[in-house]
Amino acid sequence: MASNCLEIKLRPYRTSDADDFLMYAGNDKVTRFTRWNTFTSREEALSYINSFCIPHPYCRSICIEDRSIGFVIIMPRQGDDKCRAEVGYALAGEYWGQGITTRAVKMAISDGFREFPDLVRMQASVEIANKASQRVLEKLGFQKECVLRKFTINKGQVRDMVMYSLLSSDPMP
Repeated sequence: MASNCLEIKLRPYRTSDADDFLMYAGNDKVTRFTRWNTFTSREEALSYINSFCIPHPYCRSICIEDRSIGFVIIMPRQGDDKCRAEVGYALAGEYWGQGITTRAVKMAISDGFREFPDLVRMQASVEIANKASQRVLEKLGFQKECVLRKFTINKGQVRDMVMYSLLSSDPMP
C-alpha cells in the first residue's frame, strides 16, 4: 500500500501499546541505531512506556488505525540551551521505505515549534552508517552541519555521528 494512502497519527503512548511497541522495539534491525537496547519482554516494554514515554513532554507513538508502529521524540533542552531540542525516531521495519517516518517527523517538528515556544533549533545526530535516517532529515529541510568523529558509544562501539539542524526560520517542504 502506498504511504500516501495510509493515514498516520501521532499520539501519546498508552500502556495498551506494549505489545505493538515490543514488535518494533524488540527487533534488532529497528534498534540497530537507537540509543536503547532491543527490548526482550512485554514487561520491559510496559515499564519503559510507563517510566519514560508517558511522562515525557513529547514522546509520541506513530500510529496507523490507532496501532503503534513507531515513535518520534522531541527532547527540549533546559536553561541556556532551551532554544534547541533533539529529535529522534524509529519505525517498525515492515513500514520502512513508505515515507511514513518523514511524514511523522514533519508533524512532530510542527508540533514542537508550536508547543515549545523557546525553540529556534531542532537537531538530530545520526550515525554515519544510518543513511535512511539522513535521507529523512534531508527531505525535511534539515541542514547537514558536520561529522562528529568518534563522538559517542552505541551498542558498545565508538561511533561517528552526523549532526543535522533545522531552524524555526528555515523553510520546510
